[in-house]
Amino acid sequence: MIALDGKDGRRSGPGDGPPRRARRRGRVAAGLLVVLAATGGAFVAVNGAGLLADGAGPARTAAILPPATTTVARQTLDDTMDADGELGYGPVTGALARRPGTITWLPASGRQITRGRSLYRVDDEPVTLMYGDTPAYRDLRIGTEGGDVRDLERNLRALGYDGFTVDDEYTYGTAAAVREWQADRGLEETGVVELGRVVFAPGKVRVESLESEEGEPARPGQRVLTYTGTSKVVTAELDAEDQRIARKGAKVQVTLPDGTTVPGRVTEVATVIEPGDGQGADPGTRVEALVSLGSAKAAKAAKGLDRAAVDVTFTASRRENVLTVPVAALVALREGGFGVQVVEGGTARYVAVETGLFSGGRVEVEGEGLREGMTVGMPR
Repeated sequence: MIALDGKDGRRSGPGDGPPRRARRRGRVAAGLLVVLAATGGAFVAVNGAGLLADGAGPARTAAILPPATTTVARQTLDDTMDADGELGYGPVTGALARRPGTITWLPASGRQITRGRSLYRVDDEPVTLMYGDTPAYRDLRIGTEGGDVRDLERNLRALGYDGFTVDDEYTYGTAAAVREWQADRGLEETGVVELGRVVFAPGKVRVESLESEEGEPARPGQRVLTYTGTSKVVTAELDAEDQRIARKGAKVQVTLPDGTTVPGRVTEVATVIEPGDGQGADPGTRVEALVSLGSAKAAKAAKGLDRAAVDVTFTASRRENVLTVPVAALVALREGGFGVQVVEGGTARYVAVETGLFSGGRVEVEGEGLREGMTVGMPR
């Protein structure tokens, strides 16, 4: 699950009101067709005759030329939607104490901790950060098997210890390497990694906040500090019905506060259940998408921005190399559907068209004899 902090400039805190609804642009088929029918009818009324009669063919000569014209273009249309986002360091994770004692050292907020370094200390003994996907949940000793053993051995190998095979089994060779690691860390050389001695995280971390104080007793289950990743990412909020557009791996565009647009990619999508307000309101559902800024240019542009409000543009579909006209060029036909008024050699005729994607005030069209560069009528 993705956890969000408040947004500077847009919201001062997580409880200061509902998120702004995502802005949409692109195809909204049923409602847009109703509007088109109305505008198309008005256009024909202005020009008098010209509607195709019942049973007529795909084109018919119009009696009156249109008051204005445009040309049929060939281009790429995108079905896009904008969503509100926040630039930060991504999900916040809590580091919990698993052993009783006294907290004797804590890092400063904002400090970055790498593999093999102390995340904090209890009774002056280090709790060490290691990289891995499986949370620490048990003692690791000879005979133990599982993904957490593999993560431990990968870290020992990366830290320069050897004499074992990196696999799912905790062997005598693993125990010997652990004893050497314990000696280097000032720990008792038992060959057993007790629960609470290491914290596994996906990579190096940035300390977000301190939840305890030095000298305070540490109790199992107590939150000592919180941390995030170290790379700038964007957390975007969408309505539940828009989850289709936020696919993992999808490319997006991020608009920063200064108007700079940089590329990004969706790395994680989570559905978040928001509880009711305790006054009879039903729980709500929203979607949060984590977007990475994958280029050096994007990272440079985002440098120095923290908890900044940004816009994220998602692309649901793309129609490449298609014929398009302005939406206002569509004419509602008497027998149903739409057409355009083609102007050639001082005369005008109506051509029935099939519409495709609507985007940015233009619409994809296809009709008999319709081609790039043709002149079509427009309302004044």
